[in-house]
Amino acid sequence: MTNLVLFGPPGSGKGTQAAFLIEKYNLIHISTGDLFRYEMSNDTPLGQEAKAYMAKGELVPDSVTIGMLRNKVEKHPDAQGFIFDGFPRTIPQAEALDALLTSMGTEVAGLISLDVGEEEIVQRILLRGQTSGRADDNDEATVRKRIAIYKSETAPVFDYYQSKGKGHSINGLGTIEEIAERLSATVESLS
Repeated sequence: MTNLVLFGPPGSGKGTQAAFLIEKYNLIHISTGDLFRYEMSNDTPLGQEAKAYMAKGELVPDSVTIGMLRNKVEKHPDAQGFIFDGFPRTIPQAEALDALLTSMGTEVAGLISLDVGEEEIVQRILLRGQTSGRADDNDEATVRKRIAIYKSETAPVFDYYQSKGKGHSINGLGTIEEIAERLSATVESLS
């Protein structure tokens, strides 16, 4: 089973490349945003719990998110692997994901980070903002704040996996196909 964490700052191309990896390696895509929407719209116990925290303006605890991840993984017992998108964002979340997968007899094969410089990311997001309809994609100050939060809060997750020999960084510049080739080479080196 190949379980991957696709990693990188906002605007680094994770969504585009995740679609490629899912298709090429027959992986199940797990987006925490999609999980939250599914659990809440279906009014599951975890969805109700998440709604209660959100209604109070609080962050949903990692234990709730991990429960949602467990449900999704368990729905696909014959999966060839999973690609985690938007999770983990912190070291405690990485530790929780590792514990979950270990309890299921598997593990993260690798975290692959798309390495893209800040100025390129700002330009990509502002360009995306012209069609995305997201207000936060149209404001350069907001974009730079999102990048700063990524660097301070999320980037340490790369070091966590790298210390386990599972952190891999690839050049996130070039055509979609060139980046996909680099990703493929990295994924195949994990087997």
